[in-house]
Order: sequence, then C-alpha cells, then structure tokens
Amino acid sequence: MSEGGKGAFQGAHGSFSYEACLALRPWNQPQGYESFARAIAAVASGECECGLIPVENSIVGLLPDPNRLIAEHGLKVVAEAWRPMRQMLMAIPGAKLADLKTVESRPVALSQCRNNIAALGLKALEAYDTAGAAEVVAEAGDITRAAIGPAVAAEIYNLKILRPDMQDAADNRTRFVVVER
Repeated sequence: MSEGGKGAFQGAHGSFSYEACLALRPWNQPQGYESFARAIAAVASGECECGLIPVENSIVGLLPDPNRLIAEHGLKVVAEAWRPMRQMLMAIPGAKLADLKTVESRPVALSQCRNNIAALGLKALEAYDTAGAAEVVAEAGDITRAAIGPAVAAEIYNLKILRPDMQDAADNRTRFVVVER
C-alpha cells in the first residue's frame, strides 16, 4: 500500500468512513462510493489500491454486507482499527429540537440512536449514508428535518449540531478494516 495510492470507502465526504480515512490515513487519495458493493469492487478490480471498510459495531454487531462482500471478492485484511462513533443530531441553522419531526441517516446509525430518536418523538427515515443525509437536510432548508452523523458532516454541510452524542451507548465504536487484493 503506497502513501499516494487511491483508496475506496463507502459514503460521501463527511461520512464516518471518510472521517476514519482522515484519522487513519491508509492512503492519500480517498475515493467515496455510494455502496459497500461498489467500494469493495473498486478494490477487487484494481481501480483502487485498498479500501477502508466498517465491518462491526459495538451496538449492532457484525455488519453482514461488508463482511460477505470482502469474502466474496477474496480480499485480504491488512490492518484494522476501532473508532469511536459519536452520532450528532444536526439540522439547518435556526432549527430547534422542538421544530423537528423527522431524522435521516444510514440504517445502522439510526439503530445506534433508536432510544434517543424515540425519546424525541422523531420519525426515522433511512438514507444511503450519514453524510448524504446531512447534505439532503441542508439542501432542503426545512427546520422540521434533521440528520444523524459525524461532526465533520455538520461542518461540511453547514448544519448546526442540536444534540451531540445521540448514540444510545456512550462507548459506541466501529471496527474498520483496510482491505487489499
């Protein structure tokens, strides 16, 4: 794995996988893909030298799709790291908790925050990515909509964090692996 290599991750800039890329630096050219299937296929085909993929979460357990796809493509795990998952509830500037009706995020992020979402009386809506949900909420400009994701997504999409640490467990962590052909 060379320092200048291109690396695949699932999600958009601002996602937890993107945040992990910035922190762990397994390559210098992170390339986001909409799905785990596409990110892993990019590594298997040689389009990207390696990939940084989440495979397990301390709240929801093993993530079946990425684990299955890594095995199906015969990729090898060359490194791993556990990262804290601090889920932020974010909305457009000017929105307040009392204004919110819906919250959007990846299904796994929503499940990590299930109790807090219910306590706020919000309707959970699934999105393909945490950062993608933040982008959609920002573009909608609707004070009744919120997203759940990392703080970096709030920064990128100019959203206000209304409640930090939305995750139901304070020790919420995800195991990321670096995979290669």
